[in-house]
Amino acid sequence: MPVSRLMPDELGDDLIALVRQIADKELRPRVDEAEAAAARGAELPRDIFTTLGAAGLLSLPYAEEFGGGAQPYETYLQVVEEIGSAWMSVAVGTSVHSLTCYPVAAYGSPEQQAELLPAMLSGETLGAYCLSEPLAGSDIASMTTRAVGDGTAYVLNGTKSWISHAGHADFYTTFARTSDDGGRGLSCFVVPADTPGLSFGTPERKMGLHCDPVSEVLFDNVRVDASRRIGSEGQGMAIALAALDSGRLGIAAAATGLAQSALDLATSYAKDRVQFGRPIASNQGLAFLIADMAAAVGAARASYLYAARLRDARRPFSAEAATAKLVATDAAMKVTTDAVQVLGGAGYTADFPAERYFREAKVTQIFEGTNQIQRLVISRHALGG
Repeated sequence: MPVSRLMPDELGDDLIALVRQIADKELRPRVDEAEAAAARGAELPRDIFTTLGAAGLLSLPYAEEFGGGAQPYETYLQVVEEIGSAWMSVAVGTSVHSLTCYPVAAYGSPEQQAELLPAMLSGETLGAYCLSEPLAGSDIASMTTRAVGDGTAYVLNGTKSWISHAGHADFYTTFARTSDDGGRGLSCFVVPADTPGLSFGTPERKMGLHCDPVSEVLFDNVRVDASRRIGSEGQGMAIALAALDSGRLGIAAAATGLAQSALDLATSYAKDRVQFGRPIASNQGLAFLIADMAAAVGAARASYLYAARLRDARRPFSAEAATAKLVATDAAMKVTTDAVQVLGGAGYTADFPAERYFREAKVTQIFEGTNQIQRLVISRHALGG
């Protein structure tokens, strides 16, 4: 049964109806086969992102003048949740693409916005966000990828790791060191995919999210025009952290959609599965388990919506974004685990999607900042640090 939503306006209702139609027609019929094939080495389902882009669903929170949808984050995130309930890899990819556009939209000059955003927001291009490194994940300030000024350009050398869309993206929003001044020495660049010297590692063999290909991005004397530096030199840390606040909400929404699907599956199975002459849902122990699952999904949704409304009101929302990411992804892990339990032995087989949901949920507690990092962010805000 579709989630009952309270959208901020009538257009939001129309967008939810549109994404549900696309999900039922394009996503749900393909997800199981595509994820299984991708585990064997198939490609990113790029045509799905083209479809979402043509429908305007990849650019919802950005300015209309550059091809965006000019929608509040509250609406955008509920669209991401709906996508996540149908195909988690695609929801993650949608969130990642939005993240890659943020630095230009928020920190780019008017000239950069006019030049770069229309292509980024058209739905015809896909972005990758190059922040993490083999030895610099949560510790962004320790990154070693370096950008050295050379006339009217910068030359980038280094390695980025765990990059979604690596080898498939059309542009790479990249953070690199321009000075040795710790976190104050980072800068942001938009690197075209066809730049000489840019190459990619072997795709990671992951537990889940097989249609979200992840690998290293290698910079070997990659020459980028200075006009592709976003913001000033040394502003990269501030840009990255601001982008992550919004990106964490995208992951929270996607995780909530995943948890909702697990809850729907468990509920349906519990009502249909008969043991000892009655549906297993009539057993109070199992009914209470499902009640806890439903409460966790509802709390996750409320958490990300509250943070989104703060963001839309242009109020600080960093702690609330961290809280939403923590609550929603922990809920996704709990609810998908409990869904496997409700289905029993059937939940452990590939005949039902419960095991896929379980595998997909785990990484949500890790990427876009581990949940331990979220607790650090929340505690610092709570303690005034």
